[in-house]
Amino acid sequence: MTNATNVDPAELAKFSDLAHRWWDKDSEFRPLHEINPLRLAWIDSIAPLSGKQVLDVGCGGGILADAMARKGAQVLGIDLATKSLKVAQLHALEAETPRVSYREISAEALAQEQPAGFDTVTCMEMLEHVPDPDSIVRACAQLVRPGGWVFFSTINRNAKAFAFAILGAEYLLKLLPRGTHEYARLIRPSELAKSCRDAGLDIAHTRGLEHNPLTGRYWLSENTSVNYLIAAQRPLANV
Repeated sequence: MTNATNVDPAELAKFSDLAHRWWDKDSEFRPLHEINPLRLAWIDSIAPLSGKQVLDVGCGGGILADAMARKGAQVLGIDLATKSLKVAQLHALEAETPRVSYREISAEALAQEQPAGFDTVTCMEMLEHVPDPDSIVRACAQLVRPGGWVFFSTINRNAKAFAFAILGAEYLLKLLPRGTHEYARLIRPSELAKSCRDAGLDIAHTRGLEHNPLTGRYWLSENTSVNYLIAAQRPLANV
């Protein structure tokens, strides 16, 4: 394991305990499977994936990485949860997914190794699980090529987000295991936007992700009060 300083061992243990269930669509990871087509289509509409070098930071069991590879990208998924990576690798073998590989390495370490090495970088549902999200944002900005795109998704920090994403999703509807999210670690869009700007990224698009618990439907909207996504671009170097 390389440069594992920006990691919470309790968070790694949490996801490692569930690793064998990543590809069970009726498991705790069901919401990720259900929102994956939305995330994939949004990313592909802004930064077409086919033929591109793509990095998925905090890839977990490979749900998004696998889907991006099937869209024609050459994908590297990275994570520090060993068991989750093994599940991702096994799924890629069993499903014969082309053009996808996985490494156990931190974003910060990979940024030192392969600066400006990717056309697109994704970091979805991860920032709220690390001690220093700003460090991840900086690493993503270093990893993407000038003119390339970085995509983040996370959860807002306010009373509504607490009610919906924690009380509702974890305790009432039981869509996620209790303790999946800590309120203090949630990130307001303005905070993430500042982190992006400080890292040299330009915010281009922001979308909310909404859910109707009665119908089970998810959709993208302008409402960023709970779950939201940000697309940021690294400016082309001045010539």
